[in-house]
Amino acid sequence: MKKTGVILKYELGNYFGSKSYIISTVLICLLCIGIMFAPRIIDSFKGSDNDTEESADKNDAEDEFYLLYDPEGLVDTAVASEYLEKTEIRKVDSLDALKEQVGNEESNAIAGFAINSVSDFDYYVYNKSMYDTNSQLFAEYMSMLVKLDYCTAHNLDIEEFLGMENAEIGIHENILGKDSTSNYWYCYILVIIVFMIIIMYGVQIATGVANEKSNRSIEIMVTTTSSVDLLFGKVFAGTIAALFQIGLVAVSLLGTYQINKEYWGEAGSMFLDIPSEVLIAFAVFGLGGFLIYAFLYGALGALVSKIEDLNKSAGTAQMLVMIVYIVVLLQLTNIDGVVMKVCSFLPISSYSAMFARVAMGSVEMWEIVVSAILLYASVVGMGIVGGKIFRNSTLRYGNPIKLSNALKDLKKK
Repeated sequence: MKKTGVILKYELGNYFGSKSYIISTVLICLLCIGIMFAPRIIDSFKGSDNDTEESADKNDAEDEFYLLYDPEGLVDTAVASEYLEKTEIRKVDSLDALKEQVGNEESNAIAGFAINSVSDFDYYVYNKSMYDTNSQLFAEYMSMLVKLDYCTAHNLDIEEFLGMENAEIGIHENILGKDSTSNYWYCYILVIIVFMIIIMYGVQIATGVANEKSNRSIEIMVTTTSSVDLLFGKVFAGTIAALFQIGLVAVSLLGTYQINKEYWGEAGSMFLDIPSEVLIAFAVFGLGGFLIYAFLYGALGALVSKIEDLNKSAGTAQMLVMIVYIVVLLQLTNIDGVVMKVCSFLPISSYSAMFARVAMGSVEMWEIVVSAILLYASVVGMGIVGGKIFRNSTLRYGNPIKLSNALKDLKKK
């Protein structure tokens, strides 16, 4: 254990002495702080720009207009303009004139409406954007005309008719369990974060091992300490470095969010109002998942003799992490389904599946405890197996060793 501490201290020195590690941490923290303060800063400029923007919007609104061909005179342009965000409506004498102006790219005509009857019209536009809702807005006005005609024909009071049609229905939601809708987005983000942490630091651990084996410095190291101590020291160092970096980012993000909470409104609560029990579950299971894959990456790094062969070896772990990532994300909309329940007990996937169930689904305490025990028992098992693979592979050079062959060698011994 003392030798593991020495390796740990050495590896931590490499992490915290790395300019890239320090710079990336500082930049990410500053980015988070900047994003959290952005709504406050933008809001401070709105007051001084309001008059200018309103004036510009007014001029734009005066320049643009809609065209209307209404041979029977069914449409009241003043009322219809209210439905179209108070934009002017100009009548034309013929359908050809409407098409000519709308079809002219230099014209300020936004679009045109040709009325066929009180319940039917044609909509003309030159280039329709993805967010064009003009036809729907005008249809609302035409719907009003249909109702007015019906009330006139049946001698009904239009205001009473509309009052009954638009009667407000009181809805009082009482959520006795979890609100999956409001919890979905921050859960989605947390799944992505744990995936990125495992991939990023796992590859660093594997690269460090492969690099030491490639330049043969590992030969000197294994003469003074065991390869198992080397692996554990590297994994624990990577874990501490990851926790330190993520902790600083979390403090920067959540701390500045609390300062600027009033400026974020519902958008902020959707992503950052994370209950304490979810954060605890994320920490417990995220740490366990990271340790499992860190030991695996470290062992896989020892299977190669050259850095350029690392992708072939580490691809096994990356593929496994990617499969878990995709499955969990796809199952977030079916959080209490069979697939998610199975994933929450498998050590290779419980690191993301279980805290997702805690956040969005129905989960008993015994399930959380059993899943955590299985996860950390697997961490110990992976550490032992990974240490043996590391020990058997550190002094073997040449072509990359297949993981299946490394496991067979363990059985032989």
